[in-house]
Amino acid sequence: MQGRSKFFRAIIVLFTLVFLYLPIFTLIVYSFNESRMVTVWTEFSLKWYKALFSNAQIGQAVLISITVGLLTAAASVVIGTLAAFVLIRVSNFRGESAFMLFMTAPMVLPEVITGLALLLLFVTLGNVIPWFSDRGIFAIWVAHVTFCSAYTTVVIKSRFRELDISIEEAAMDLGAGPVKVFFAIILPAIMPSEIAAFLLAFSMSMDDLVITSFVAGPESTTLPMLVFSSVRRGLSPEINALATIIVLIVSIVTFLAWLSMVRKQKRVAADEAKAKKAALLEQNELVYHSTTGH
Repeated sequence: MQGRSKFFRAIIVLFTLVFLYLPIFTLIVYSFNESRMVTVWTEFSLKWYKALFSNAQIGQAVLISITVGLLTAAASVVIGTLAAFVLIRVSNFRGESAFMLFMTAPMVLPEVITGLALLLLFVTLGNVIPWFSDRGIFAIWVAHVTFCSAYTTVVIKSRFRELDISIEEAAMDLGAGPVKVFFAIILPAIMPSEIAAFLLAFSMSMDDLVITSFVAGPESTTLPMLVFSSVRRGLSPEINALATIIVLIVSIVTFLAWLSMVRKQKRVAADEAKAKKAALLEQNELVYHSTTGH
């Protein structure tokens, strides 16, 4: 029965992996296809990678997406940290429920509604602030921060709940001010959640299509908009090559993050083993001294 259970588990895992990664593997294989027909294999070629790196439109779209993604992630992490700090450390203030509702509302609102609302807002503000009338990178950045801040708040808030406030109180008793306590104690303690929130906001910004389509202008085309328009005109092998490069970068980053986590776990296990060994040696010494009378 145990062997049969392992067999079925292996079959389920294999089926899941094939279901998830077979389309990506197919896309990677056909990115090396010489033919322009993306579903007909002719021979191995790197021509579409050369065409990709010589395509100025795709390069500009990638640059805009990365710029907006980094700016969005940075602003969303700052807003999420402040919001989480208020929700956890400032207790029982008037309007707490409404504040939490408005901070997390973009998570449940349909993107079409959010995009339309932002478009109307930018059209109205465009009469006063020229940056909104241009509907360029600045408008896309504001729109992305609007919905990414909700996710960063939830991620960072969960970490804030786990902090031991006694350490902060001890630091204040020793003379540290609130600002120094935040940057010296709180921020290092919540740094893993800050990094996770940054990566989440960056991924969501890079991936967004619906909201960006509403607020972006004709000269601020992001990568998802370019890929979507290319698919509507007919899938280009250059898009396969671009997707392959993105998959490669994500795979390398994921592997490095996994490797760093494994090394950290090994260090923690080694430190725990040393601590247990030291405690055992100390206990043996105490037993020896108590039995010998020295």
